[in-house]
Amino acid sequence: MTPLVHKHVIIRAEVLNPPTIEKVASEQVRDLIDRIGMRLLMGPYAKYVSVPGNRGLTVAAIIETSHIVMHTWDECKPAMVQLDVYTCGPFDPAVVFGWLQQYTPIKIDHKYIDREHGLVEHPVNMQITQTCPAKY
Repeated sequence: MTPLVHKHVIIRAEVLNPPTIEKVASEQVRDLIDRIGMRLLMGPYAKYVSVPGNRGLTVAAIIETSHIVMHTWDECKPAMVQLDVYTCGPFDPAVVFGWLQQYTPIKIDHKYIDREHGLVEHPVNMQITQTCPAKY
């Protein structure tokens, strides 16, 4: 039996190309699950909220080792993506950052946490070139 590892990546990204279509966003999250080598149990479920001031998508998936949830807000400029990847299985967090590039991030804030040992934060080697335009 593989030991549990309890790793958690939390990302807040400002993006130029946010997902806006439920089916497409669900397929994108399914692709992320495949890329990090996890097994999907339920979902992904996606719902677009069209309420002014809170317009955007929520996508949630239950994976064998925990969950992946993405929230987006597309009416702010730049748009925002909040992504939560929590798993008890091993994965490379750099793969998550590579997957995020499809939304054209211009700023990424993140935490990579070891939830097994007191919420210890770990560095991530993203090796991703980011360009930040002066104006959006």
